[in-house]
Amino acid sequence: MRILVMGGTWFLGKAIVEEALRRGWDVTAFNRGRSDAVDGVETVQGDRTSPDDLKRLATYGPWDAVIDTSSSEFPPRDVLLAAETLRLAASRWVHVSTVSVYQGWPHHPLTEDSPLLECPPDDDGAFGHTGSDGSPTKYGFQKAGGEAAVRAAFGEDAIFLRPGVILGPGEYVGRLPWWLARAERGGSVLVPAPAEQMIQPVDLRDVAAFAVDQAASDLSGRAFNVAHPEGISWGEFMGSCLDVTQSAGRPVWADAATLVEHGVKQWTELPLWRTHAGVWSVDATRAVGAGLRCRPFVETIADTWAWMQSGGRPVEHPRWAEHGLAPEKEARVLSAIGDA
Repeated sequence: MRILVMGGTWFLGKAIVEEALRRGWDVTAFNRGRSDAVDGVETVQGDRTSPDDLKRLATYGPWDAVIDTSSSEFPPRDVLLAAETLRLAASRWVHVSTVSVYQGWPHHPLTEDSPLLECPPDDDGAFGHTGSDGSPTKYGFQKAGGEAAVRAAFGEDAIFLRPGVILGPGEYVGRLPWWLARAERGGSVLVPAPAEQMIQPVDLRDVAAFAVDQAASDLSGRAFNVAHPEGISWGEFMGSCLDVTQSAGRPVWADAATLVEHGVKQWTELPLWRTHAGVWSVDATRAVGAGLRCRPFVETIADTWAWMQSGGRPVEHPRWAEHGLAPEKEARVLSAIGDA
């Protein structure tokens, strides 16, 4: 197999490259050169918004498949430019999208048959809006437009992967690293109740393996929800964070109404917490049937802590600063609910 990875030097893109190399594949990575390339990869530097750079990239083909991990930063028209330019150089396109493309996310349970948001494939980034309650999102519209762009260029030779939250060593958003750092600090740790609530983050290495599988499969024209089919409860999640950090901290459980009353921001101040009914009700049955295998999430927690302890540093990203509850605000909430 010979594949092109759009991205390929950090987090999911890097994990995909490493997985493909483990299988003995020939890998080309196209990126802007802002982070170190993986050894053993043919690296082509350029800007995916540049027609000339994309035409130059196409001369390095042909490839059995393109795996695109880097489209989230670009409007649909740039996705369309890349897909159309590379169409004659690649047999299929595996597109990493998001569950945000669904009209019902995060309010309703989702399957791949759930209706999608609509956005023109040649949109310049202006289309869409974010609802008053945070859903739908302009990001979701734009990602739906990105899917439409790939579909316009590759038709049935396109496969769409729609993950929710991807975590693991190298995470650049800062969700799991924040929880681990907070656990290590100890004391009373504010945690969203109920403890038995299940969440479905997925390990980047499992997503990478599935993406590589799809690049080599004989399936076409398919979309897959990529979420942990079993998930992990908040109780087990927090317990694992405390265990791996060898912390003496203890969880203090607060229900959603209490957290909202005290102005705790969902999804960011307490990462992974959101009250919408469908946010962690993503059906991954089709992906499991096509080969998705997810390790127990406690392994992801332990491996991420080991990465942090070894001096691992993520690629700098502005979203990191959005995540985490300030100690003084946490202390105010804990005091208000009777845990001074």
